[in-house]
Amino acid sequence: MNEILSWAHGAVQWTSVHLVVPVLDHLPEMFRAAAGDPVDIAEGLTVGLLQLAIIVLVMRPLESLVPAERWPDRKLVAVDRTYTLIALLGLLPLLSFVVLTPLAQLAGMSPAASGAQDEPGGLLAWMPWFGAHPLLLFVAYYVVYDFAYYWMHRLEHALPWWWAMHSMHHSQRQMSCWGSDRSHFVDGLLEGVVLAAVGLLMGLDTSQFAVIVMVTELVQNFSHANVRWGFGRVGRRLLVGPRFHRLHHMVRDPDRPDLHNCNFGQMLPWWDQLFGTALYREPLRPTGVSDPVVDADNGMGLFAQQWHVTKRFWRSLFSRDGWRLGEVSFDEKTHRPVRADRPTGPPPH
Repeated sequence: MNEILSWAHGAVQWTSVHLVVPVLDHLPEMFRAAAGDPVDIAEGLTVGLLQLAIIVLVMRPLESLVPAERWPDRKLVAVDRTYTLIALLGLLPLLSFVVLTPLAQLAGMSPAASGAQDEPGGLLAWMPWFGAHPLLLFVAYYVVYDFAYYWMHRLEHALPWWWAMHSMHHSQRQMSCWGSDRSHFVDGLLEGVVLAAVGLLMGLDTSQFAVIVMVTELVQNFSHANVRWGFGRVGRRLLVGPRFHRLHHMVRDPDRPDLHNCNFGQMLPWWDQLFGTALYREPLRPTGVSDPVVDADNGMGLFAQQWHVTKRFWRSLFSRDGWRLGEVSFDEKTHRPVRADRPTGPPPH
């Protein structure tokens, strides 16, 4: 873990000195002040550039060699590439962590985040034994982080006003390695704030959180990739792979309407196994949604998508059904949530 952090620190310092600071020097004073610490900017940029390189050099070739689905064209993927590039510039979880850190320090929540090495916080305060085992400490951090993500993800599906936004992520019929960052901006912000708060409560500093974000982003890029691979009978019980996560994105089966409520885990399928949401023994299915209002996200550009999703989010937020846990579809005229009490057909193609 120390070697990883040392390498990451060097890469961040190089990016800060050679890329971020020169750009900031050419900006007016008011913009430089608003931009904040160049090192914080460099951390997000370094993670993003590494993620982009792995997508282009590793994941895209794999999609061409062993695709789960073959498409006559990749038109629907284009907007997802744009979302990924936007995410790489900001990485909302990391940005949220940087923003929330001073608030946590003021509240006395995160001694570790404030740099007070003699006052460990979070997991180290509860289990100081981990201080002598940095690699195990990182694993413990990630297990807690992943557990929090699992329950947040389930809430995104169960709470209709949140599903109104998160459904855009599921509307994609051409699921690929670019699709993990396809989301409404408010949805991404909420996710970032929740996960950053978890990181602060665990006592992470910015560098540690940056490594977790990098691992998380790469895992999600791979799990969304259009490849037919799994990790075998044993490995699939330990790590989330593309085959496992593709079932989470399956189109709703009208004959088995609850089948798609599965495989919510981000990196670890343990929580799905523990709480009864794991699904393995199913053939790969088309991805997307059965709700025609949500399916209409396909074929739209970025701004049209954001506006289309905002309408159903806003209607859901001020609707009684928007706060009642359960699966919903959306009315084509009003965009209000409708309780899913009847099967729906496949989306129009």
